[in-house]
Amino acid sequence: MRATKLTDILRRGDRVAVSNITGREASKVTDISQRYCGNIVGGWALGKGGDQLPVGPDSSLPVFADYADLLEHLPPEQHPNKIVIYSPPEAVYGEVKNVVKFSRGAVETIFIITENVSIEVSAKIYKLCRAENIDVLGCNTLGVINATEHVRVGAVGGDAPEETFHPGSATIISNSGNMVNTMASYLYGAGIGTRFGISTGKDQLILTPLRDLLELVLADELTQLLVLYVEPGGLYEQIAIQWMREVNFSKPMIVYVGGEVAERCNVSLGHAGAVVEGAGTSARDKKALFDDYLQAPPFAPGMTFPPDRPPLRGLRLEALHDLPEAARVLYDILGRERDYRHYHPLRLNPWLKNMGRLGTRLPPALVLGEGVIPSPYKEQIEEFHRTQFGRLPARRDMRNASHASSNDGATPRIYGRSVLRLMDTRSFAYSLILAWTGYPPSRDFEPQLVEKTLVAAMTNGPGTISAQAAKLSASAGNSPHVAMIATLAAIGEVHGGNGKEAVSLMVDRFANSELTNPYDPARRELVEQKARQAATEILRRKRAAAEQDVPFQRVPCLGHPVYRTEEVNYDPREQVIARFLEQIGVYHAFLDFYHRLAFAMRQVGVTRNVLAVNVDAAIACVWLGICWPLLCEKKLSVERAKNIAVAAFALGRVAGGASEYFDHADFGEPMDMRIPVAECVALTPYTEEA
Repeated sequence: MRATKLTDILRRGDRVAVSNITGREASKVTDISQRYCGNIVGGWALGKGGDQLPVGPDSSLPVFADYADLLEHLPPEQHPNKIVIYSPPEAVYGEVKNVVKFSRGAVETIFIITENVSIEVSAKIYKLCRAENIDVLGCNTLGVINATEHVRVGAVGGDAPEETFHPGSATIISNSGNMVNTMASYLYGAGIGTRFGISTGKDQLILTPLRDLLELVLADELTQLLVLYVEPGGLYEQIAIQWMREVNFSKPMIVYVGGEVAERCNVSLGHAGAVVEGAGTSARDKKALFDDYLQAPPFAPGMTFPPDRPPLRGLRLEALHDLPEAARVLYDILGRERDYRHYHPLRLNPWLKNMGRLGTRLPPALVLGEGVIPSPYKEQIEEFHRTQFGRLPARRDMRNASHASSNDGATPRIYGRSVLRLMDTRSFAYSLILAWTGYPPSRDFEPQLVEKTLVAAMTNGPGTISAQAAKLSASAGNSPHVAMIATLAAIGEVHGGNGKEAVSLMVDRFANSELTNPYDPARRELVEQKARQAATEILRRKRAAAEQDVPFQRVPCLGHPVYRTEEVNYDPREQVIARFLEQIGVYHAFLDFYHRLAFAMRQVGVTRNVLAVNVDAAIACVWLGICWPLLCEKKLSVERAKNIAVAAFALGRVAGGASEYFDHADFGEPMDMRIPVAECVALTPYTEEA
């Protein structure tokens, strides 16, 4: 980094220029910042060159057409050494490139406020600025405040930074910009002021990571306490702690790791980089990481520490509202005076009290008071937290938004992963799992299983309903895509669609059971038990239906009109999948359940023969196995898992429908699918018109 101390990031006397300065957010923040510290020299905005941006009651800032125009018209002594980027994601790289091009050696730090900048663009910015020895904070930083010198960039401190940030001895570093403000308020409630408040941002790539900032904190004599707010996602904290061990980091810290409750409830923290991806990136993993470094138990109000084992490295909070007390305790243990003698502790009066089963899993410190939640919020919160299997998605306007796909103008993506990279390194089946579940396969053999199900679903001969639909479309002279649509339209609840019911059956049986890994052979006994229970209940339903003289609802995906004449029947396509699993030594609980269910139904008297586990069941079992860990972790909704089973059959069959179309279009005759009049039977007698 160019900076060797915290004040190199931001100090009084810095000259700040703002991109897209006339934008709604940028103009508001600029006005407040200029009133607070007066460090902004101007800005630029496309098509607004020559304008003036009003700031304060009787002053304004010049607006230029672009950055080069700003440099040309401002006197050299006003040329900026700090840049704040508020431009849209697609313009960020161009803005940074121009700053580097026209201010080589003059600009020290660039603050990128813009969020959701693609990881490729962020990486290019990092490389470009490192080559020019320029520090970059962001992307998605809220900014930085130097409370000691009464200066800020960005929106840290909100509309009244002087009310939140009082000069003091604590430096706050946070993934979340708003949490910088919150923690500064808590600290002041304990009589501790703020030295620096730094929002690192939490896009997928953090351009100034925690480890680099800690080096500046270590060199800063005025920082007596480090306060961290950490979110899931990324390995930045792991890298930072490794460095802290190497240098014997001497600053005590208080750290709060957020997001564990949100992970359990499938609530997004809202930041693009706050996504658990692999070992060490979850909130729980990060808590364990800090506990190991601090060598102290998580802080709880009223706790004491043995004199021979004081928490010299600091404390980790389980509840953020314990920050004031933890800070007081730590300062007392270290024998340090607080910055202010007169302070007013903050008190929380939370609504979230009656939270059903979720409340029993929360740390006691989080369940405070006897607050009454007013309607309609009380009913909404109770509904949201009601125990469910699988994810309960939070609804929002999705008209112009997608988790499944994106394109930054250069790289199309599937759930954040480059399509180009998937094309280079992965199979269609691998990419399909990612596209349909939102997560890559957890096992190497899963794409192979999906590949086999796609092939199995392609055809069961020209007489099937969906194949007939494609042939009818070709006979009528339609285009290939129309025939494929016809194929899809002919797939219904009794032809291809009953995989959804199969998933529902298995979810009902295994939800909230000991089964968390569908490939665990130790669960055979559980599977056998569930199959026997299901067969017994099916027999009871069959007898009840007979007594009431109503149709008996058959078990979905058991039996086949072709494979049914043997004492024990098998669908050969399903058997290919079963043999493949056997060859690679993988147990599959759901496929095993279906086979055991077929045998148990004959044993209890539901059927005379052992019914075939048909291809629809095989598809449902394969995809439910892929989805199951995500359902258990509440990363996927049950409804999506059900619909995937239908979509998987339809995808394979629509490819087969296209093959029927091409064959029929080549060799068939127009209208040859029409049934001759002589073969049609009229079931209604003719009547003479009146």
